[in-house]
Amino acid sequence: MSELRQNLITRDWVIIATERAKRPDQFANTKKIPAFLPQHRADCPFCVGNEEDGTLETCRLGDRTGWKVRAIGNKYPALSPTAERIRISSGIHRMMSGIGFHEVIVEHPRHDLTTALLTVEEVTDILLVYRHRYLEIKKYPHVETIVIFKNHGESAGTSLEHPHSQIAATPVVPSQFRSRIDAAVRYFDDTGECLFCRTLEDELASGERVIFESEYFVAFIPYAALSPFHIWIFPRRHSSSFDDITDAEITDLADTLKTVLAQLYYGLNNPDYNYSIRSVPTAEQATKYFHWYIAIIPRVSKQAGFELGSGMFINTALPEESAEFLRSIAIPGDRNFRPS
Repeated sequence: MSELRQNLITRDWVIIATERAKRPDQFANTKKIPAFLPQHRADCPFCVGNEEDGTLETCRLGDRTGWKVRAIGNKYPALSPTAERIRISSGIHRMMSGIGFHEVIVEHPRHDLTTALLTVEEVTDILLVYRHRYLEIKKYPHVETIVIFKNHGESAGTSLEHPHSQIAATPVVPSQFRSRIDAAVRYFDDTGECLFCRTLEDELASGERVIFESEYFVAFIPYAALSPFHIWIFPRRHSSSFDDITDAEITDLADTLKTVLAQLYYGLNNPDYNYSIRSVPTAEQATKYFHWYIAIIPRVSKQAGFELGSGMFINTALPEESAEFLRSIAIPGDRNFRPS
């Protein structure tokens, strides 16, 4: 019989459809993956030698003759830092100018790589640029929320193969952020505990949904995962905002993130996925009730009429079986392995 599980952090009720559940390996990507991608493409705007005149670049890790990671303003931004902040209300209609930030993080000079195939040092460089840009963008008074995210694969919303991620900063706090903060505040008021810390404590005590542990981070599939192989990475140290991360934690997170994405890469045949780094709004920062984290969502299932009509999720993968499957995946070589 199917069962309903509640995700206390998102407040969602999830139907774990045990009678319709698939084996974990049945979620593997069946699309034909190109056997070869070039290391450089003449028509790729992110490849070495194709950089713009530099006016869009906001950060570069590397020297003048080369670069490791670049942050650039999105050529077609959803939000612009040069806009004037205007807010208008007319009856029930409300409007605000599109002020904010929208940047692209070009993660590596090579065109043919993905995070799962980078070295730990290379992933560390990406996270360092994330932190740097987060700290700089946070200084602007109109910024309320900063979201760091990556779209990998066509079904996840990407149109360019070259490894990249994005940072968006909005002048409002999105309603989903508000609702999760409200849930965390209510739990803290009722119990005196951080809901995220308690979730991490329970997952470590159980162990059956944990897929990777490091000194500073734990990766696990939540008890009420909203979709198959939905993964959270929590810092062990209570911290509300990603920009509070230390250098030691960044190196450790790079190892954790690379390992988890490699488990997906080899276990599910390089599935499309999204990941995002969730922090409190910039005005709140250090809190006792919120805990920043990374959410990774492989695009191995689709929402249909029931999900869209009810707002509930149906998960056809048992979280415990999915976690056991990922733990069993052998990553070739060491964590710095990369095909030539």
